[in-house]
Parts: sequence; structure tokens; C-alpha cells
Amino acid sequence: MEDELKQFIDSLLIRPVEVNTLNSLTYLFDRLATKSFSSLTTQSFQSLCVLKNWTWDCLGDDSSQWIYPPEYLSLFHALSSFHRNLIFYHESIDNDIKASLLIPETNDQIDRVFQHINQSHDDNDPFIIIVGQYFDNLSFFLRENPEYDTSPILRHINQCLAQNYLMTDQFKIYLDQLQQTELPKAIFTGKQLFYVKTCPFSLSSYLIARTQNFVVTSEEIINHIGKDYLQIMNIHTQQIETWDKEFLNVIGYLSSLVLACSWWGGGKTFAIKILLPTEQVACDLIQSLIRIISYEPYQEYNRSEQLTNELILIYIISKLLLFIIQTQSVNWVFSSNPSYSQTLCKIAETSSYPFTSLCIYFMLGEILPEDKLKEMKFATHVECFFYSILDQAWHNPLRKYKQLPLSFLLRSSVSFSKNDAMTQKIADLQLISFFMEMSDEYPIVYDFIWGFSFNHQIQKQLRENTPFIHKLTRLSNQATDEQIRKAVDGILWNLQIHQQSHPSTDISSQNTFDIMISYSHKDKSLCKQIYDELTRRNYRVWIDFDQMHGNVMDAMAQAIDRSQTIIICMSEEYRKSNFCRAEAHYAFQQQRHIVPVLMQKHYKPDGWLLFLIGQLLYVDFTKYEFDQAMGMLLKELKANDTTGDATVPIQAENHSTVSSIILSSASQKATSLPALSKSIGDWTRAQVQEWLVAKNLPQMSRLLTDCNGRSLLYFHDYIKHGNVNQVVQLLHEDSLRKSGQTLSLVELSCFRTLIESHIGSNTSKDNNKTRSFICCRMM
Repeated sequence: MEDELKQFIDSLLIRPVEVNTLNSLTYLFDRLATKSFSSLTTQSFQSLCVLKNWTWDCLGDDSSQWIYPPEYLSLFHALSSFHRNLIFYHESIDNDIKASLLIPETNDQIDRVFQHINQSHDDNDPFIIIVGQYFDNLSFFLRENPEYDTSPILRHINQCLAQNYLMTDQFKIYLDQLQQTELPKAIFTGKQLFYVKTCPFSLSSYLIARTQNFVVTSEEIINHIGKDYLQIMNIHTQQIETWDKEFLNVIGYLSSLVLACSWWGGGKTFAIKILLPTEQVACDLIQSLIRIISYEPYQEYNRSEQLTNELILIYIISKLLLFIIQTQSVNWVFSSNPSYSQTLCKIAETSSYPFTSLCIYFMLGEILPEDKLKEMKFATHVECFFYSILDQAWHNPLRKYKQLPLSFLLRSSVSFSKNDAMTQKIADLQLISFFMEMSDEYPIVYDFIWGFSFNHQIQKQLRENTPFIHKLTRLSNQATDEQIRKAVDGILWNLQIHQQSHPSTDISSQNTFDIMISYSHKDKSLCKQIYDELTRRNYRVWIDFDQMHGNVMDAMAQAIDRSQTIIICMSEEYRKSNFCRAEAHYAFQQQRHIVPVLMQKHYKPDGWLLFLIGQLLYVDFTKYEFDQAMGMLLKELKANDTTGDATVPIQAENHSTVSSIILSSASQKATSLPALSKSIGDWTRAQVQEWLVAKNLPQMSRLLTDCNGRSLLYFHDYIKHGNVNQVVQLLHEDSLRKSGQTLSLVELSCFRTLIESHIGSNTSKDNNKTRSFICCRMM
């Protein structure tokens, strides 16, 4: 076959080309479409390169010489199918060989092709249709092999497409036509498809791989097409059953271009803010995207082993959804619509395309609270799936899994390091060494390790790796990258290596601030309002507006040590922040008075944040006008100034002014404390309950229903001198068993503070009774 192929290709160079030669080549390539042709491609490489150049020369010549003879058209279609099979189904063929058989040789060939497109007045010119197929193949190749983004030819093609087609009034006219509620069957001409399908596909494939020094910016593209895209999605996702193959491709590649512009430069552009200026616009687009991937007929293609247009569409939509979830505060959309998460989980578990499953697993890791994530079927194996893909990408010389770069996989999966259940699996499987290995090449991995290092098992595994600890210590002193140093200091802080050198400040003698505001910098605007109002009322407030530099952990600890009250500003971003978690934990550890405030509408505390605050009541700045919510906060702060007790419910006229994670506790009110014996050891069980309820400790009241005074002292002594982690775990399990609620570490901290304060004036007497009680128990 090799000799036959060479003979026919040589005949193409003799003008005029005989019809028999064209038919023979068409027949040969049609046969190859059903066979493996790896060996043929290698052995006939030079002949196939000649054929490639002949093809692009023909496309650049006067098309009137060949466009009407059907033999030419048949051959070009057969070659297009051959090239697509070469891209997708022959991994054994070297990518450099594929590139040589696909990419034109000169810019002049490309310029002549564009010249003929511009001169054509026939909207269904077969020439434009053929050129569209060849450009689509180049896009498929670049999407599968993004390392070829350095090709000067591909750069030239995409610059021409951007300047001369995408950013034109004609492109806008075509988008306007797509906004009709009922599209006529004849709307898609060859030229229109070249504009709204081929151009977006080519540009998205190129820009997702390479964005430096391009002729237009992502913001310019989104400003040009963004509103039209949103309108098209809103209209036509209501009637997906009417879509034909061409419209499906148009939606897919327009979505791909929007994603490429949003992801431009690693997602550090303003394009996504231009596209989604408000929360409602983001919500509407999410609903449109969910309609597409949940459309039942597409699910059959999702389970197919063959790569179809429907499968590609689902992957593109999944990737765009993932980016929106990671960059916008939209988790409430999914918590308000539980069916969305169920649909995503079903798609991930049934998809034959691993990239779709991967994107959806990343999504679920972002949007689901930890308790809901554990309930999902995939939760039993996702950590192995997650590790396997990272491991394959890490050991691939190109540092990628299939066509997905390891850098993308890491950026997309960082939320898993904030998930305590996932972290525990990493600890059980002892996989932390794998992440330590990657950290030199990929600095983002330090953020993973910081998130993992809140786990006690992983802390132990890290401490046992002395060379890595030495590396962290060196980076803490020498790293010039602010983010790396912050993550490294956070890891060392969790390992208590930095804490050992941090002098504890005596708040009674060196108190500098009344209040510290702990918040995520994405909530800065509202926090600034709170800060201004507090300082106006003469509170001394510490807040980090400029993002601390140097050793941020020491600066954080000093601020907490010198503050009486810590305001925790709760939001999704706060819960996801390793630094905020360390800050909140240290405040709890130092037994500071903690006042939670809710900053984000629809957000419900979850994960470690829920575990920390438990049933503690919080001021909801999303439910009330700022002045009213501020009044509630001031009332709570004033109550702490005068009583020093735990947080109490705050009441406003005619309605409750605070929200509670557990609604039943919202109605509880502090009652006046009855006369009790000064010696706790003399209290009866009823008196213990009266004291706990009066001090607004509802969880402790339920946990200690059978305790009298002596039992209470023993319990306090065990907390004070026992294994803290074991005590907290046992109490947490007991709380879940008795009330179905998570243990509030803040309430536990308040309990310890209050009982120690009560014991203070009766230390000798109570301690004697405690020791007697312990001795009796031992006997």
C-alpha cells in the first residue's frame, strides 16, 4: 500500500490532475478510516507531507479550478476524516509526525486561504466548508496537544481569525440571528458556521494553551460577545430538544471560547467579572449549563466509548461550570437546588470520558458541605481516583494527564485539601510524601500541605520527615514569593514549630485591642464598614486591611493575644481559607470571646467552621440592614464587656436579631442565676443544669444531664489534664448521639472559662473534693 500511495501522490503534482488519481486516493483514504494505519503513516511520512502541502496549496489557489468537480471535494473530505482519526485514535504515532501532517508550512498559504474566504459572496460556498473542516482539525490537534501552541503558523491563523472574523460587526450580526426563539432550519450557512463555530473553536483551543502577547485581550472578547452568549444560552437551553448537530456544536464552541477567555492567564483576568457582573446573572448561566448536561438523551452519549459531539459538549460545559464555581460565590445555588448535585454525581459516575468525571468531582468538592460529600457514592473512591490522576500527570515527562496539564489539575483540586474527610484518607494512605515531592516544582502544593497539616496524623508524618522540615524552615527565612512563605509559615505553625518560639502575651497586662476582626479579604468591603463603625464608637480594633507581610502567623497570633474579642466573619471564602482556619483555631485555643457574624447570603457554616462554632448564635449581616445588624453586634459586644460570659441571644424589637445554626437554640434566653453554693462539689444534678442553662450553655446542658457538682469537677479536671484531642472527639461523638448536633468548641471553651472563674475563689476546697472524688473512683 505504501508504494501505491506514493505513486498516486506523485501523480497529483502533474497538472492537470487525472480524475482516476483523485478517485483512487479517495478510495484509499476511505479504506484507512476503518483500519489502523500507524505503520503506514511512519513508512509513508514523506509522501503524506507532500500530500499535505498539495492540499493547502490547492486551498490557497483559485478555487474555481477545483471546487465544482466532485472528485476534488470527495478527496478533501476523505483527507479530513483521515486527519481526525490520526488525531484521536493513534496514540502510538509520535505527535511531531502528526503536527507535520496537519500544520501548513507557510503563512502565505494561510493568507491566500483567508483571501478567498473574504472574496466569496456565496454563503454556502463549498470552499468555506472544506476550509472549516481543516481548521477544526488543527483545533482538535492543539486541544489534544497544547504544547504546540508555540507554532508560528497556528499563532498566525488565530490572530487572523480574531482580528478579521471574531471581533467584527459581521460576527455580532450572526450572534443576533441566533437569539431568535425559533431558529429557521436554513439559518446555518457555511459562512455563518465558519464565523460562529470554526473561529470560536480555533481561538479557544489556542488561547487556553497560550495567552501571552495576543492581538486582543480576554476582556475585549468578552465585551464583544458576552451579553449575546448569555442571551443565546438563556433562550435556547429552554428547548434543547430542538437542537440539531450544528447548533449543538455552536453552543459548545462558544462556551469553550468564553471559558478560554475566563481562564486566560490562569484565571487572573477580569473577563469573568465582565461576563457575570451580578450574582443573578451567574445563577442564570449556571441554570442554563445544568439544563444542558442533565438533558437525558445526552446521557446515552456520556456513557458511550466513542468520542461524540455530545460528549465533547458535556465536557466543555462541565469545565465552564467548574470555573464559575471556583471563582464566584455561587455555592448557595447548589445548596438551594439539591437535585443539581445529584445530577452531577450521576453524570460523573456514568461518564466514559474521564475528563468529565474529573471536572465534576472537583465541582462537588467545592459545592458540597463535608457531611453531604460523605453521603455521595463516589466519596468512597474519589481520593484514589484523585491521587491516581495526579500521580500519572506527575510521572508523565510532559507533566500532564492526557491533555490536562498538572498545573490545571492542581489548581482545580485544591479545595480537596480543605476537606477533612479527604485529608483523613490522605493520612490513612500515607500519601503526604507524594505532595512533598511535588512541592519544589509546583509551589501551589504548599497550600495543599498547609490544608492537610490541620490533621494530627499528617502532622506526625510531616514531623518525621526531617529533610522536609529543614526545607520549610529555610523557605520561611529565604522565600521571596509571598504566597509560598505564607503557606510554609502556616505549615510550621500547625506543626507548632513556630508556635514554640512565639511568646504568649498576657492579655491582662498588655491588652492593646478590644476587638480583632478575622475575615477573608474577599469580604473586605463589608468588614471595612464594620471596622469604621466600631472605631467611631471608640473601640480599639485590629484588622488586616493590607494583607500582612513577613511572618503572618506571628502577626496573627500577636493580634489575637492582645484582643479581648474576636469577630469571625463567616463566608464560603473564610471557610476555604487555611489562614482563616488557623486564625480561628488559635483564637479558640487562647479562649478568646468569639462573636460570629454572617457575611454571605445563603451561606451556612460547614466543615471545620461548623465544628468550631457549633450552636453559637451569630449576627446575620445578610438578613438585616447594616445599621440594624450593627446594633445587634454592638449589643453583643457590650454584653461581653459587662458580663464576661458566653455569647447570649440578642433581641431586637418584634423579631429575633440573630440567627442560629440550630434553630431550636435560637429561642433560648439567658435566665437569672439562682442562689447556688459557692462550692461546686455541693451542687445537685438539678443545680448543675440550672447553672448551665443560665450561662447559655445548651449543648453542655444536654451532655451533662446526669452530672452533679462532684461529677462536674471531675469532668473539668479531665478536660484540663487529659488528652485534648481525645476529649474533644469523645464529646463530639456523644453530642451527635444525644442530639444529632456537632459539638461547639466555642461553647466548650466558654464552659471551661466560666467554671474556672467560679472555682477561682474556692480553689482549695474544690480541689480537695475533686481529689477525694478521683480517689473514690480509683478505689
